[in-house]
Amino acid sequence: MRLVRDINELPPECRGAVVAIGNFDGVHLGHRAVLAQAANIAHDKGCPLGALVFEPHPREFFEPEAPRFRLTPLQEKARLLESLGIDLLYVEHFDAELAARPAQDFVTRILVEGLGVTHIVVGYDFRFGQNREGDAAFLIREGAKAGFGVGITSAVHTTSSGEPYSSSLIRKHLREGRPRRAAELLGHWWSIVGPVQNGDQRGRTIGFPTANVHLNECLEPRHGVYAVRVEVLEGAGAGLYDGVANLGIRPTFDKQDVMLEVNLFNFSGDLYGRMLRVSFVEFIRAERKFDGIDSLKAQISADSITAGELLRQPEHAAGVF
Repeated sequence: MRLVRDINELPPECRGAVVAIGNFDGVHLGHRAVLAQAANIAHDKGCPLGALVFEPHPREFFEPEAPRFRLTPLQEKARLLESLGIDLLYVEHFDAELAARPAQDFVTRILVEGLGVTHIVVGYDFRFGQNREGDAAFLIREGAKAGFGVGITSAVHTTSSGEPYSSSLIRKHLREGRPRRAAELLGHWWSIVGPVQNGDQRGRTIGFPTANVHLNECLEPRHGVYAVRVEVLEGAGAGLYDGVANLGIRPTFDKQDVMLEVNLFNFSGDLYGRMLRVSFVEFIRAERKFDGIDSLKAQISADSITAGELLRQPEHAAGVF
């Protein structure tokens, strides 16, 4: 997949694509319906398949002081989109200028002059342009004038609840400690990716060494202990491991910063500075303060047993999502 950050004066091989447009935060099953429709059209037309996303996320631009909400930072989003067969990932910088750009200008300068699109596909609720004046009907009219096709994907509903797949609903499940339900909507386990940070090294002194990972720009799920599956992405011992993790402020040690502390089962070695992908599989319990090291150690041992049991269940297998 080719990542394109500047759409001005694109080479011929980066123009004329069938392009799915959206924020695609989470790359959930609703997004995949949009992407699948675009892929089918690209295949029929013999065109490259592209996706146009916006960075930073418009919500981050308009609400910079709001709590973190991102399900997938750009690097992880790119990985997921590439796995779905995207050939060209166009990343348009979202700023005050773009926010103030009329819908007509967006179509002319970005879609026609910039990308030279052959066909675009958007979700039924896609809005764009100054004051969100552009919608699906506007795109269909303008596409007919400019000579590109427009596909509109209808709302995709869940099989159990009848609710539309949405990033907001997934965020709600994660913030309330339901990672399995979030994964059913995403089509993959929700993950945090980052380098292992230096910590207090307290875990190794009590027999449970942990790899510490910051959330950075990612959403903050419910604090507590989770069964996790961890991919060591580089170096000796790279591969997939079961584990148990605590997400929170570690009240037993009077900490205040939020940290993800991960204990990998059956791993030995130094992880400092190495990249991990930590997938949240099941919530075990809420974070709480213990009255001493012995009670903490006993609880971590019990949590590890519970995590192992959960991760051995067929519905939590590594290949389920």
